[in-house]
Amino acid sequence: MKKYVWMLVLSFGFIIPGTNAQTHNLDLEHIYNPTADAKKDLTAAITQAAKENKHVLVQIGGNWCIWCKRFYKFTEEDPELKSAMEKNYVVYHLNYSKENKNLPVLKELGYPQRFGFPVIVILDAKGNRLHTQNTGLLESADSYDKKKVAEMLKQWSPAALLPSNYVNE
Repeated sequence: MKKYVWMLVLSFGFIIPGTNAQTHNLDLEHIYNPTADAKKDLTAAITQAAKENKHVLVQIGGNWCIWCKRFYKFTEEDPELKSAMEKNYVVYHLNYSKENKNLPVLKELGYPQRFGFPVIVILDAKGNRLHTQNTGLLESADSYDKKKVAEMLKQWSPAALLPSNYVNE
């Protein structure tokens, strides 16, 4: 009888952790939508940013791109980075793939693809491009550097660009 009780206890030990690990399963295969109307979606993101006093963070890449998936996962799974993004940015994932390169939109954004993928473009609430970030500069080994990503998010947040922060006293 003790043998069966121990087997039952051990089986729960293997089942429960697996169940908990599945509760936060990110869909890394469908971050970008090749059929999306990027121009329309960006306009909606800018409108939302204006209403919420935020900037727009445009992450450009594709579902084919391992570093795009890594950046998405890195920022989604880190509570501090995710909070900083949600507080300061409306995030839009702009597709670049063989199905849809969105070249007219990328032209309007200043050809950010020159930095490779993913590449981040920060827009203000009026749609003006404030910054283009080469994410290669945010990497560390086979992932990203949390301090560098957090600093980039902080330095291009709406609060960082308030003129009142730079008044001489």
